[in-house]
Amino acid sequence: MPIDSTWLRCPNCLLDLQPHGERVIGCAQGHRFDLSRHDIATLLPPRAPRTIGDDREMLEARRRLLDSGAYEPVADAIVHFAENVATDGTHRRKGESSERPLRIADLGCGTGQYAQRLAVRFPDSALLVADRSPVAVRMSLRAIPAASGVVLDLWRPLPIRDASADLALNVFAPRNPVEFARIIRPAGRLIVVVPTAEHLIELRRLGLMLDVPAGKSERVRAQLEPVGFQLGDASTIEYAIPADAATRALLVGMGPSAHHDAGSAQLFADEELSVTVSVEVLSFDRV
Repeated sequence: MPIDSTWLRCPNCLLDLQPHGERVIGCAQGHRFDLSRHDIATLLPPRAPRTIGDDREMLEARRRLLDSGAYEPVADAIVHFAENVATDGTHRRKGESSERPLRIADLGCGTGQYAQRLAVRFPDSALLVADRSPVAVRMSLRAIPAASGVVLDLWRPLPIRDASADLALNVFAPRNPVEFARIIRPAGRLIVVVPTAEHLIELRRLGLMLDVPAGKSERVRAQLEPVGFQLGDASTIEYAIPADAATRALLVGMGPSAHHDAGSAQLFADEELSVTVSVEVLSFDRV
């Protein structure tokens, strides 16, 4: 079975999913789900909206930008907070062997580069990469072939079993606080990355990108603390990167501003800008 069904529950009846044949998973109620030729399970709830998530062009721009190392300090901070979980012993339930692999879920995985960093740091970990975009899940599995890939809707009840993750990532992605609290085991950890109002501010001033509302991290805390998360560590990562026309095109094209038709003359101007990367990396403990 090319997918680890121990992560999964049925999106229809919420019962655990198990292998049924070589490329089928199903539940005790008889619901069956075929794996794609890319070994991906599509587990959308009944009457799910017909959205597809980020398209191929946006994801390819993101992959190229991340491959350049422009967001490497952000990835470093994620790995650092993950190391705190992996080394303090709290990821093991009482009575479990110390050899149990760390279970990591990337919720809104995009191109999979952040999860890939964790896979390198924790080579024995079990990884789940999940996104609404089938293209994103395929890209993530190319980056991490040993991971399990699922297409799901982050806004709805998740087809992921209770307390099945020791660590979850949510990087520039939608949040579902109640469901995140359900799938992360007690004493587990959720790492959230959100932009500050200064993120890529130079491009926003040129009309190339949509604004980021101030106080985003405070809103994240207000969402997560009532459902059982406690802020542990937080770090503001802020630095400048050189951005020529090609880099500006990637920065604009990799996010929701890709569909914002403004400032095209500035986007393709020859001069190089210094652009601010400014994000908050928040680590929440599941209490």
